[in-house]
Amino acid sequence: MLIDWRVAAGAAVFCAGVLLACIETNAQGIPKEVAARVEMHTIPSLTLSDRQFLTGDTNGAQPVTMAGEFRIAQGIGRLPAVVLMHGSGGISPTMEAWTRQLNSMGISTFVIDGFSGRGLTSVNQDQAKLGRLNFILDIYGALEILAKHPRVDPDRIVLMGFSRGGQGALYASLKRFNDMWNRSGAQFAAYIPFYPDCATTYAGDTDVVDRPIRIFHGTPDDYNPVASCKAFLARLEAEKRDVTLTEYPDSQHGFDAGLLGVSSNVVASGAQTVRDCRITESEGGVLVNTETKEPFSYKDACVEQNPHVGGNPTTAQEARKAVSDFLQALFKLS
Repeated sequence: MLIDWRVAAGAAVFCAGVLLACIETNAQGIPKEVAARVEMHTIPSLTLSDRQFLTGDTNGAQPVTMAGEFRIAQGIGRLPAVVLMHGSGGISPTMEAWTRQLNSMGISTFVIDGFSGRGLTSVNQDQAKLGRLNFILDIYGALEILAKHPRVDPDRIVLMGFSRGGQGALYASLKRFNDMWNRSGAQFAAYIPFYPDCATTYAGDTDVVDRPIRIFHGTPDDYNPVASCKAFLARLEAEKRDVTLTEYPDSQHGFDAGLLGVSSNVVASGAQTVRDCRITESEGGVLVNTETKEPFSYKDACVEQNPHVGGNPTTAQEARKAVSDFLQALFKLS
């Protein structure tokens, strides 16, 4: 599907006028944040339980067809690309801000929809509707598509995820999971998780691929607390992995909604959080509540509700600059 340049460019210029912002354009006057082409791709995937994912068991697995929107940035030849994975609420408006930023840098974007093909719109209030590791299957499927695409440089594909998608982006780096499920023949050049849940310890989870991992989190986040990610970071650092965590004060879960000008701190009514849970993979791929020593369930007492979410325009801009600077150096962009 091709974009009508006249409509796209006109909309971008109009928005620029309303926001009194300067939008960089190309020689034809088209904003650089507007993709040169938009393609919709299907992603063959599966829906598995966490135990099935962890053991490689596909017996009785449900084949599903997921979807991804591929925006090819302006430019010629094989371009770098970023795969973006949404959170528990589905694709949010914030994703649009990120895709426009990346496209403006000459980086193509592939936004995965991990819900529609599974008949879901959100799992915020019932996380048990979908095993936490299924997004990784979709992520590897997107990587396979991009690695073969004639407009993509297969050595310059980065993974970026948010919340549940940030969890997927973080743990997709495990060598064990790559060996079991990544059929693309390619590797991501880097992993960028935003406010992921780090409450689960998987077998061999410090044995990650030899690629940079850059985590972004907020100090007061009570949805996916940064403390558990700091603990995981310490274990990764002990193994000399290339990982950093950038922590922002006054930044709730979803703080990058500030890219849309959103400044808020509200309760995500009814949303489930495992902020007080500690979960460990046991024998046979069973995830165990470390306190009760029983298989973990979202009915466990440690599972709570009503965490906070909110945007912070200041730290959102800082995070956008940090990500942009990192990708500019990684992709060797001029």
